[in-house]
Amino acid sequence: MNIELAWLERNLLLGAMLFGIGLVGAICRRNLIVVFLSIELVFQGAALSWAGWARWHGNVDGQVFVVFLIAVAACEAAIALALFVTIYHHWGRLDVLLGRQLREDTLPELESERFDDSVEQAPAPRWPRLPPAGVAPQVDPQSLNQRDRI
Repeated sequence: MNIELAWLERNLLLGAMLFGIGLVGAICRRNLIVVFLSIELVFQGAALSWAGWARWHGNVDGQVFVVFLIAVAACEAAIALALFVTIYHHWGRLDVLLGRQLREDTLPELESERFDDSVEQAPAPRWPRLPPAGVAPQVDPQSLNQRDRI
């Protein structure tokens, strides 16, 4: 077996695995960040396959396209981060089903598209708070004279 053919098969197999894992993640998950990362994984799997084919055929067109794809993915990540921050500030969570609320007011809401908002998130835990700086905490004078344990 030719070493170049083995290298191509390994690249195509890894690219297909990345593509498949990203596709399953994008379809099955509801968190916007996880869906976005899964789509990025799909792009990287395709980029790896293009780079493998470019090396197999001996031209640099595929590698140049991969560099272009990485630059586009970086710009896409910056825009997605801004969108995620805005969505989180507006709705308080990053659920894919929140996009169903972006309808025109004139369209009737379909029964099958109603968003189930009955699941409430657990309240955030209350962490202990330190007293403000410069203020001594109140101490029971009786507890200073006795110890709980010996």
